[in-house]
Amino acid sequence: MGNPVMDLADWRSKIDAIDRELVRLLNERARCVAEIGRIKLQNGMPVEASGREEKVFENVRNANQGPLGEEELRRVFERIIEEGKALQRRLRQQEVSRQK
Repeated sequence: MGNPVMDLADWRSKIDAIDRELVRLLNERARCVAEIGRIKLQNGMPVEASGREEKVFENVRNANQGPLGEEELRRVFERIIEEGKALQRRLRQQEVSRQK
């Protein structure tokens, strides 16, 4: 016997579960970004890493199996990357303030 047909509430429940997993993964990514920021600060490196964003976009493009297109995913990841850089800047400022 196959799966019963999902109704609107079922699909929304599935989206809610996916959203919770996305939040978990985004925070896991942010923890990695924070650690990278700490390493950059210790080594006197800037927040911006030349060429890194394009490598992220290439990785995303290669992993994409749709239905989202390349440009849609690029816009999503542009925002994720910007928030990661903002996190690194904020943590860097906190560290500088702490050292004063």
